Amino acid sequence: MDHGPAPAPASPPTLHDVAREAGVSIATASRALNGSARNVRSENVSRVRAAAARLNYEPHLSAQAIAKGSTRTVALVVRDVADPYFSSIAAGVTQAAEEAGLIVTMAVAGGSPERELEIVRTLRGRRPRVVIVTGSRIDGAPTRDALVQELEEYRTAGGRVVLISQRDLPFRTVTIDNHGGAAALARALLGAGYRRFAVFHAPPSLRTSRDRHEGFLSGLDGAGVPEPLAIETGFTRAGGHEAARRLVERGFEDVEAVFAVNDVMAIGAMTAFREAGVVPGADIGVAGFDDIASAVDVVPALTSVAVPLREAGLSAVRLALADDAPADPCLPVTVVLRGSTPPRPRA
Repeated sequence: MDHGPAPAPASPPTLHDVAREAGVSIATASRALNGSARNVRSENVSRVRAAAARLNYEPHLSAQAIAKGSTRTVALVVRDVADPYFSSIAAGVTQAAEEAGLIVTMAVAGGSPERELEIVRTLRGRRPRVVIVTGSRIDGAPTRDALVQELEEYRTAGGRVVLISQRDLPFRTVTIDNHGGAAALARALLGAGYRRFAVFHAPPSLRTSRDRHEGFLSGLDGAGVPEPLAIETGFTRAGGHEAARRLVERGFEDVEAVFAVNDVMAIGAMTAFREAGVVPGADIGVAGFDDIASAVDVVPALTSVAVPLREAGLSAVRLALADDAPADPCLPVTVVLRGSTPPRPRA
């Protein structure tokens, strides 16, 4: 007798279902199930494991597949593959991955939180051994909670997650001392005789830009100098070019030096100044941040804050693969004064 088609099987339970059943956050549920229960109250561990049992949630099946090396890849998510900042990080990731016998695949989010989420969702299905997400976090991004859930599900299934960014998401993170580096740069420029500044920065929701802008202002505290002129623009070479053009149109008689919150912005600004007949390093000082390789190729060579970008990539992979990892590293930075900010005569 034909009883018709069999009913479609129910979708397997997810980590989100377990967290909701146990009445805890997704992060708590993940830690309770992935071996990090030492960071979770014992009563919550019991509730999460009981909920997982009731729902027949079995993350160990996917974890076993990843642990056996079904894919020997490190998935790297970057903001912009053409930006030397990210290419330097990628070089470090590739070196550490090769040392571990892994292969790197790379995806470009283009600064879009929505694209970043889409990439992570796709990567989960490909089961890489490690996912590394780089680039500034964006305050107020509507995709934040969904991104956390996707990465928690992936981690609970046995994957490893590391960010090279700010400490914003509940995952291991390699950070860079953006605030401290910018403050040190401000003090160095004061020491070189500069007193009147402009800052080219991205929208404050972009954490890297905001941290560097605020750090620069803190480095000027107590020096008795005017508050720097702030010009908001894109976090790109084109953004720096546009900001410099606007400054020239406004008039820069009250500005002795410009701090652009990354080197590509600073290099774009130097081009715009030259186009307007303003000579960087003579008519106006220019400084950046990151010390990308091309900082020494422009004329004059660009003052910057050196970031160990390759080391950031190396550290991220090693942190991801370590079973007993040390504390999350915060990489130190160093001010490098060059010809774009020559010493000014004291008044």
